[in-house]
This record gives sequence, C-alpha cells and structure tokens, in this order.
Amino acid sequence: MERSIKQYEMDRVEAARVAARLILASGTTSPRVGGVGECSIHIFDDECDIEDICQEMEKMAEIKKSWSFFKRDAAMLRDADVVLVATSLRCVEDPADINCNLCGKLVCEYLKEEEKLPDDPDVAFRGPLCIFRAANIAYALDGMMSQARNLGIDYGVFWSTGAAAMRMRLLPKNTGFSLAMGISITEKSPFRDIPKRYAEINQRSMNDRMIQRLWPQFRSIYS
Repeated sequence: MERSIKQYEMDRVEAARVAARLILASGTTSPRVGGVGECSIHIFDDECDIEDICQEMEKMAEIKKSWSFFKRDAAMLRDADVVLVATSLRCVEDPADINCNLCGKLVCEYLKEEEKLPDDPDVAFRGPLCIFRAANIAYALDGMMSQARNLGIDYGVFWSTGAAAMRMRLLPKNTGFSLAMGISITEKSPFRDIPKRYAEINQRSMNDRMIQRLWPQFRSIYS
C-alpha cells in the first residue's frame, strides 16, 4: 500500500512537469503583436527553487502595505507543483516604433529617452515600459491557460511571483515585465476558495503546528 501511494505521488508530480512543457509550448506559439519573438517562458519545477521564490515574495510583502497580499500568494504557490514565468524581453529598450501612444508619449523615441524608475526595493517593475510590447504577455498567458484547461490542470496567475523572480535575477537581464503561472495536479485546487488569512492558516502551517510540533511531544509523554 505504501509503495503504491508513493508511486502515485511520483506520477502526479511527473504529470505536472510534462504538462508544464506542453503549457510552455502553447504560450510560445500564441500570437504576438508585431509578429516577432519577444517573450520567453521559464519553468521552475524544483521544490527548493519554488520555496526560494516564495520566501522572496514574503520579504517583498513587508516592504509596503499594498504588497501584503504577497504572503497569501506565496502560501498558494507553495502548493504548486510547477511554476512558469512568462517575460517580456523588448518592452524596456525596444518599443514597437508604431507611435500607438499607449505609454502616454507622442512618439516612441520619447519613450526611449524617458528616465526609468530607480532600482529601489519598493519598485516592482521599472517603467515606463512599452505597453504594446508588454501586452504580449497577455497573449502568452492566454495560450498557457487555454492549454491548462484542455489538460484539466489547475492553475493560478500571479504578478507578485513575476516581480519576485525578476528581483532574484532568475530571468533574462533585459526583462522589463513578467507574470507567473502556478500549476497543480491535486484533488483540490490550491488556487481557489482561499480563506482571508490563508497566509497564516493553511494546510502546511496546520500540519506544522499539529503534527510536526505537537505529535512528538504527545508520543514522548504517552509512549
């Protein structure tokens, strides 16, 4: 019985890793405005790598009040089997040169000359960015989510994770904007029906309190 359960758990995680590659493929082949390659998608499927990202998100949550929800996102992401991060590689220094005015500038040359926000702890994305270029992440994520739904995979999208991955230098250096997608193959989606204080009270925290801490003491007293 124990071996069968262990095999199931290994197969479940492997299925998530295979699904992540298919999701990456769908995001890569999704349409791009301008018709050129300007997005990249990166897979993190190691538990330690995911935990490092979650800890960075929790650190960022302490920087300012409006980022406090990063802790909740980190709690959800810890239950993900794989994390995918989609990036925009051209929105920083290579505007689309179509003078669409989405960035608020009259012509694209003005955006190139605009000073970027400082690299301070309370700055998530160092804009201004070419909105026309950055919008390609939406197309990529649409393809990724469509594939996840086709495969029957639970998913959640997080901008907090994309910001943390950029801060950790896990992505290409000229990335100006990124969004992340966590996927999970479990009987209950970890990304839905989340209680208000989920960062404090969740399955991992309760297991830690009730089993990892109290059970050894109970066993030592009554054994």
